[in-house]
Parts: sequence; structure tokens; C-alpha cells
Amino acid sequence: MTIIEKMDLNALYEKALALEFLDVEEGIYLFEHAPMTELAYVANEIRKKQVPHGKVTWIIDRNMNTTNVCTANCKFCNFYRIPGHGDSYTTDIETYKTKIEETFRYGGEQLLLQGGHHPELGLDYYVQLFKQLKSLYPNLKLHALGPPEVAHICKVSGVSHLEALTALKAAGMDSMPGPGAEILDDRVRRLISKGKCGAQEWLDIMEVAHQVGLTTSATMMFGHIETIKERVEHLIKIRTVQAKKPEDAKGFVAFIPWTFQDVDTLLKKIRRAKNDTTAEEYIRMIALSRIMLPNVKNIQASWLTVGKRVGQLCLHAGANDFGSIMIEENVVSAAGAPHRFTASGIQEAIREAGFEPQLRNQQYEFRAMPQMEEQVINY
Repeated sequence: MTIIEKMDLNALYEKALALEFLDVEEGIYLFEHAPMTELAYVANEIRKKQVPHGKVTWIIDRNMNTTNVCTANCKFCNFYRIPGHGDSYTTDIETYKTKIEETFRYGGEQLLLQGGHHPELGLDYYVQLFKQLKSLYPNLKLHALGPPEVAHICKVSGVSHLEALTALKAAGMDSMPGPGAEILDDRVRRLISKGKCGAQEWLDIMEVAHQVGLTTSATMMFGHIETIKERVEHLIKIRTVQAKKPEDAKGFVAFIPWTFQDVDTLLKKIRRAKNDTTAEEYIRMIALSRIMLPNVKNIQASWLTVGKRVGQLCLHAGANDFGSIMIEENVVSAAGAPHRFTASGIQEAIREAGFEPQLRNQQYEFRAMPQMEEQVINY
């Protein structure tokens, strides 16, 4: 257990409001000792500085999976199937076409495209897939893969991170999300996701992505076996990579923390980890994320895992983005995340919280509302 001497909260608030970097001990002290109202106020004031338009952004896209075959064996994942399993699949081109065209009808322009660590799918497979999708749909945006998948592709194909990311970008990959971060500490990763890349490789891949001009996002899945210190260190590692990005690069355009979903997971059965993160704890983590990450402009509230009401409160505690309506989402939902939004529903929720909703793209540029068909939620 880390013993931290008493600190001056007002001095920490002033340092945060000046957009200075707080250290690990200062972050822990704020999380554990700052009154909720004060922590939320400081984070909200920083949001106003970093996002002066004051709107709450959201996006229309679809979380689609390339394959559910995976050898990583993450203990929190109910989605994957081992190679050869009767329920395993790799998505075919006709399914992509059907789902992409439906996404366009619902007003989306992007696929968030991820999958498992398939032992037979390497760089050539993804390069050909991306090229084919972009030739069929030139206006489609591919927000694809993530550091663990890139690490796996590099291992399968015997290429470097730079070679893989350069080829994927040339094939049509527009940006890369930040899955598989979980907690960027190898003690935690050995216990919950041993088959994935380590913390440093995750960070290294993101650094290379920024160097080749790919925008990315960063994430954190918390509320399982990690300590508060490990959460704060995670934030500092994200901040450090962001500080290294080329001057003309956006780097991490957003940070998205969400809570561990425990329904029927091995992590709950074996490690006795439970999703008992309270609403207050989640809001405190949103506020702390805004405070600890002054060089990451957008902080997203994960309504998918915490629900509408808590998500709305987060908009007054440093968050400025409500994420996607997720026309389709299979991975987090498989572990019990029950919440859903349509395009009209997410805008209504933002207005209820006292903000103006603004549709965006993955670069966090504003989009005009398209002519669109309203989705009927059936998943």
C-alpha cells in the first residue's frame, strides 16, 4: 500500500487548472481525498478550456468484428472462440457489404473494425481486406484494429510495428482505436490477459501509429484487480506517449475509460473480480482522467457500461463526448453491458444534461446531420 503525505488540495487544483502534469502521488491524493464536487468542478473548468465550443460530441458508427477466433484467452472476454470451435467465424465480404450499406442508411460513415488474434490471419489478410472494402466503398472510414491485434499481426507475419502500420494505412486504415489497454501494468495483464501484448508494446505501437500519421484513441478498463496507483500510472503512460507525438499529429484524439463487465466471465469465476464500481467512483475517474491528461483533448463517458444517468453526470465532471450509438456491438455486450441508444436517443440524453449535441467524425470534426433512417435496436 502506498502511503502518501497530506497535500494541499487547493495547490493541486491550481496546478491542474494551469494544465500542468500532476505526478502519481498527486493523482492518487486527488482521487482519494478531493471532495466529489471540487474534483468535478476542476475537471469541468479544464474541459471548458480544452473544448471551448461547449458542445457534447457523438458519432454514428458500427462495431463490427473481423473474426471471433482468438488465442489471447482474456479472462474478461465472453466473445472469443478458440480455433476450430463450432461457433467460430471469419466475416465474409457479403456480410461486410450488407452491414456497411445498412450503416450508411443509418447515417454512419465508419466501421470500428476489430477481431480476435486469429493464428492464420496476418498482415496480407488485413491489407487485402482493407483495400477491398475501400474499393467497394471509397467514402467508408476504417477505424480499425488496435495495438494487441497489430502486435499479433506482426508476430504472424514477421514484420515490425512500423512495417505493419505503414502497410495498413496505405491499404485504407484511417485511424486506430485503443482496445486492449485494460490496465497498462504487466502485473495486471499477466493475470487477466496474458496472451496479449505487454504494456510497453501497447504503448510502443501507439507511438509508431502517431509517427506514421494515424490518429488513435486510448482506453482503460478498470474496476477488477488493479490498484488506484496502477490506474493513475496508466494515465501517466498515456500522457507520456502523447507528449512524444509529432507536432503536426493529433495522436490520441480521445481517452475512454470504462468499467469491467463481469457477467459469466472467467475473471469473476477465477479471480473473484466483480463489477462493483459505483457511480461516484466512475465519475471520479472521468474527472481524474481530465485532470491527469491535459494533452488529450477529448474525454468520453462510457454510457454503454455505466448507463445514461451516470453518463450525463460525467458531462459535468470533465467529459465532453458521448461516443457512438453503436449500430452493432458484440464484445462488451457479451459480458453484460445492457445499455443502448439510437441517434435520437443519444441527442435527447445530451440535451437533458444541459448541452447541445454535435455529430462528429473520428477526427472529432463536426458533421452535419445526414438524411438517415432511424435504427430499430434489436441487439
